[in-house]
Amino acid sequence: MSTKKILKICGGIIVFLTLPTLLFFGYLYVRYDEDLPQGTPTKEADIVAKKMLDALDYKAYQKTSYIEWTFNKRHHFKWTKNADFCEVYWKNVRVDLQLNAPNTSKVLVNDAHITGEEAQEYIDKAVEYFNNDSFWIVAPYKVFDAGTTRSLIPLEDNKEGLLITYASGGSTPGDSYMWLLDKDYKPTAFKMWVSILPLDGLEASWSNWTTTETGLQLPQSHQLIFMGLEITDIKTGF
Repeated sequence: MSTKKILKICGGIIVFLTLPTLLFFGYLYVRYDEDLPQGTPTKEADIVAKKMLDALDYKAYQKTSYIEWTFNKRHHFKWTKNADFCEVYWKNVRVDLQLNAPNTSKVLVNDAHITGEEAQEYIDKAVEYFNNDSFWIVAPYKVFDAGTTRSLIPLEDNKEGLLITYASGGSTPGDSYMWLLDKDYKPTAFKMWVSILPLDGLEASWSNWTTTETGLQLPQSHQLIFMGLEITDIKTGF
């Protein structure tokens, strides 16, 4: 077989594999990509944020000191919230994560204590997992975190979205989330403008709620376009 024919076949395979992907992402971009709305922080937005917290019984969140859950069947967490400590598990790894001083965290792989550069890699991964996966379970309770601003964004049907921008904190400061609320100010979804996603304004549901042993309301799943995120093994304690 000639070199020219081989190159032609290889080129055809590449086009066959990449074209559907490009068309798919092109469709997603046209269908879902949305510019970040411009809002001005106001006292009215703070009032709406407080009403959202009231709808979720924020006092129950404050009183809850322990939250345990599994995220998407891959990462498991035992978070002692008031002590800024979380046991993070995945595969054969356990990290006893000191949230205020991650570098002092303890790492075990196959129940063996790991130190040095190898341990630091696991610690960094545990911090990343905790920041992402805990946000998917307690994000509504973080609308007044340090470094946040709150704005109201006009929507269709005379509704308003509550836009929260995080200037600091987490793994990706600068991210923004717009909460969509029902008539009782309980979250039903949010839209995301975050650096880790290729599309802006993607919407994820916040509708499958459960009330835990401490009265804390937490989601059990989210729907993001064609992808579902599952939260299981939820336990809480005082």
